Formats: sequence, C-alpha cells, structure tokens
Amino acid sequence: MLDPLLIVELGLLGLCTGFLAGLLGIGGGMLLVPFLTYLLGARQVAPDLAVKMAIATSMATIVFTSVSSVRAHHKRGAVRWDIVTKLAPGIVLGGFVASLGVFALLKGSFLAVFFGLFVSFSAVQMFLDKKPAPSRQMPGTAGQLGAGGFIGFLSGLVGAGGGFVSVPFMTWCNVPIHNAVATSAALGFPIALANVVGYVISGQSVTSLPAGSLGYVWLPALGVIATCSVLTAPLGAKAAHNLPVKKLKRVFASLLFGLAAYMFWTGAFAS
Repeated sequence: MLDPLLIVELGLLGLCTGFLAGLLGIGGGMLLVPFLTYLLGARQVAPDLAVKMAIATSMATIVFTSVSSVRAHHKRGAVRWDIVTKLAPGIVLGGFVASLGVFALLKGSFLAVFFGLFVSFSAVQMFLDKKPAPSRQMPGTAGQLGAGGFIGFLSGLVGAGGGFVSVPFMTWCNVPIHNAVATSAALGFPIALANVVGYVISGQSVTSLPAGSLGYVWLPALGVIATCSVLTAPLGAKAAHNLPVKKLKRVFASLLFGLAAYMFWTGAFAS
C-alpha cells in the first residue's frame, strides 16, 4: 500500500489540509474523509469499509495536529481551561459511545450520507459567515457534561474535531470568539484520543483490512498526513493575516458542497 504514488497523494493531501486548517481555522476532517475514501476505494477497499477507515484515520490525525495548535493558543492565554475541564469528560464519554459502539454497528453508507449532511451544514455556516448572537452564560457542570457528550458523539461519527459545533455553542454562551476558537482547539485532543481508541478496539474483529491498519485506522495515511499537515499549518496561520479570509471561506465552502455531494454518492453505492 506504500507505493510512491500513494505517498505523493497523501503528502499533498496533508500539506493542503494543514495549510487550510491554519488559514481558515477549520479541522482537516471535512477534506480528509472524502479524499481518503476515494484513495482507499481506488485500492480495492470495499466502499463500506473505506468510509469507516477514512473517518477513523481523519480523526487520528487530529491527535497530532491539535497539540501544536493548543500550544500556540495557550501561549497567548486564549484557552479557557475551566471550560475544557468541564466539557472534556462528556466529550470522552460521547466519543467512546460513538466509536466503540455505534460506529461499528452503522453501515458505511449511512455514515457517508451523515457526513455529507454535516459538511453541507458546515459549508452553509461558513458561506454565510453567520455567528450566533450571544444570549446566555455557559451552563453548569451537568449542562456542560451533556454538551460535551453531544460534541464527542457527533465528532466520532464524522471524523472531525467538533469545532463547527463547539465554537458556535461557546459563542452563543457569551464566550468571546477568540477564546471559543482556542478552547475548541484544546478540546480537539480529548475528542480525537477517545474516538481513536474506540476505532482501534472496535476494528480489531474486522476482516479484509488493508495492510498497515490498526483497527479502522490506516497507519500509512496517518503518518504521512500528520507529518505534512504539521509543516504547513503555521504557514496557513501566517497567511491568514494577509489574505481575504472571508472571501476564501466562501470559496472553500463551495468546495465543501462538492465534497458533500461525493459522499452522498458514495453512500448510495457503499454496501
């Protein structure tokens, strides 16, 4: 599976994902899942399994990329660690429920369609650049536990870091946007770690996995993408200060609609 062409394809995917993550403040899952689904399918992995492996591998990259992001935000004092400590337990629980139980039971076709719906919603959010009007404060411990559970569960089904849910939720609760983005980045690590553990365990009994797989996680893709995305994320963050990010977000949103359509098509033919 580690032929030169594959390494080049994964490397380019990692470079683009990292740059866009730094430039637009988005997670890589919305790009990685469709392209990994295609790359796996092109190597004769069954469509149903390809979707699941793409989601799991996308989530695994967040384990590595979130660390450098959190360090940068923490140095600026932007991370609300009080929120992280209250949301994280629910996130871990929700992630385990999704990746250990529900993920293995659901068909890849359903996950592909669900991912397409999630990406379409995220693209609309990005295209309109709508932000929820702050109207309240963060809920108590029980409320944040429940919110964390929902974020972790949803992330586990789509292979994304949860930023498109956690950032609007926090800004709706009167958390300043720069704190919400930084705190969401910090939440990416427990989201990814909990779900990846679940993907590895639940995938142990799966047959016909491609070479280099650890459960549902495709290790060759993980290694190449994580390495390359970490290299270009700082470049994207630097470019964000010089480029028209709002216009770029709309262009990227248009791309997301295309990727969502591909996942809908994949869901129709996955079995």
